[in-house]
Amino acid sequence: MIKKLFTFYLLILTGFIAKAQDTEDYIAEHVEYAQGLMHEHKIPASIILAVAIHESAAGNSKIAQHLNNHFGVKGPNNNAEIRSSYRDYLNADESYSHFVEIMETREPFNNLFAKYDQYDYKGWAYGIRRCGYASSRSWASQVIGLIKKYELYQYDDRPEGYEEPVYAAPVRHSKRSRQSTKSYTVKTGDNLSVIAKKKGTTVKALMQKNGMKKVNLKPGQKLKF
Repeated sequence: MIKKLFTFYLLILTGFIAKAQDTEDYIAEHVEYAQGLMHEHKIPASIILAVAIHESAAGNSKIAQHLNNHFGVKGPNNNAEIRSSYRDYLNADESYSHFVEIMETREPFNNLFAKYDQYDYKGWAYGIRRCGYASSRSWASQVIGLIKKYELYQYDDRPEGYEEPVYAAPVRHSKRSRQSTKSYTVKTGDNLSVIAKKKGTTVKALMQKNGMKKVNLKPGQKLKF
């Protein structure tokens, strides 16, 4: 029994180690090409690698395996093995090159080159996210997390003494605070006209927003605006 348990935990541990090694192997396989793209196009190699790792699960996703698609780019494909809305590539390098091409030629991504240099991976991550590359609000933080975890910034050829720009963390409002800024509690003596004037809106807008058919109000009633 003890021997079986030991074998079981050993298999689990081996699985975790293999997974970590897969990502490191993926980086080793693609870092040279990513750096070449960086030198030619001035986009951080760390960003290219981290986005690829994030979007392809370090090359383990179905679209990476079957379509050589490492950046989640949608489009037509001629693959008969899987049905997918993602485009296919001849090899991983072509996928990497196409990602950089998208950054250079499509608006608003092409505006990022004037804002950020090849050393500012945080600026690029936030910028790519804002330009609509991903819908998840945590996408940029996840990409930055991968860069830090695997120290991908070491491939950006940063000059000695380079200081990273400081970016303020996104402000997250609690559910309660969001509600309090968008609602009003009716007080004794209030009417829709007075409330509308206070909140910079109209009586009609307040009635529509709150589904009201009559203008009558009750103290303690909450109104959305």
